[in-house]
Amino acid sequence: MSIYARFGVKTVINACGTVTRLSGGRMHPSVAEAMAAASGACVDMLSLQAGASRVIARVTGAEAGIVTSGASAGLLLGAAACLAGLDPTRINRLPATDGKRDFIVVRSQRNMYDRVLTLAGGRIVEVGIPDRYSGPGVRDAAAWEIEAAIGPDTAGICWLAQPQSLPRLPDIARIAREHRVPLLVDAAAQLPPADNLRRFLREGADLVAFSGGKAIGGPQASGILCGRRDLISSALIQMLDLDVFPEYWSAPPEFAPLAQMPGLPHHGIGRSCKAGKEEIVGLLVALERFAGADEAERTAGWLHILESIATLGGSTLRFAIEDRTVPLLTIGGADPDTLAAWLASNDPAIHCGMGRRHEGLLTVSPVALTPNDATTIARRLAAWAA
Repeated sequence: MSIYARFGVKTVINACGTVTRLSGGRMHPSVAEAMAAASGACVDMLSLQAGASRVIARVTGAEAGIVTSGASAGLLLGAAACLAGLDPTRINRLPATDGKRDFIVVRSQRNMYDRVLTLAGGRIVEVGIPDRYSGPGVRDAAAWEIEAAIGPDTAGICWLAQPQSLPRLPDIARIAREHRVPLLVDAAAQLPPADNLRRFLREGADLVAFSGGKAIGGPQASGILCGRRDLISSALIQMLDLDVFPEYWSAPPEFAPLAQMPGLPHHGIGRSCKAGKEEIVGLLVALERFAGADEAERTAGWLHILESIATLGGSTLRFAIEDRTVPLLTIGGADPDTLAAWLASNDPAIHCGMGRRHEGLLTVSPVALTPNDATTIARRLAAWAA
């Protein structure tokens, strides 16, 4: 009996990708083994985060990094770091703020995850008119509009890492540096390619948040925040359990800026963003494995899964493989709502991507699939086609 069956829960085939609602992807056995090993002993969490910082810095090129409970948690902690810095009084007061609290966000990049900026105590200031999305024109925000929005109350700039995002990150980074404004990047799902672990920092970001439970292959409730040592130190101190006597607490070299604080704050606004020792160790093992993998080999494996579905999935449906960083299979030739409902009604339920139903298509991502899953999907589609 599987662990899920023990609790009366049915497993599903996740062809949507590493989406949270379907529990993300699959962890490599070495990651699961590392998490189990980590659970068998106790450690000082500050020391463990210092060890995590050494690994994250080596892999990303950042000055420092921490493991959080997800990319969204990383954004909240990054925002809190921009708002409070290393001032324990300001840390204690969040989400109440005085003075700098504005985060500049391009209007076309707004999404439901950027609410964490306001949860930390910030205020979102939108710039630009996304005519290229609404249809009346082709323009979006320009770098000068971001610069014009910077004022005495600006705490940071938040940029959503997507291939279509404008203005480009280097242009915003130049402005941020000139005005000494921190630049926070939401790169939750921007892996692969593995080079993106370094790219956004290389292009001028001060803080970057990644999901640990997507392509990295770590625990679903894990993420990475990496970047400037002073900001990472602030983010960390706002997440840690600080129910300690200050005279017995000291900052490790990885987070040396914490020694500048005149006193130790109380529990920070990011306390609910904590990651456990098991998640931290699992994420580090997964990160090293992801960064060291052969990307061509990984892509070839994904293509093989999609090709097997397209080859065996029946003659009445239309299949096409789109060449992307993560290849995608599209399925046409049937009403997408009806087909999706039928696939999900069987046991095991198969969940396909519905984001392109308006085009008459279902999509299949290979990231969370095994070859056996692919065979099951192909047989189910062939049965539909018959």
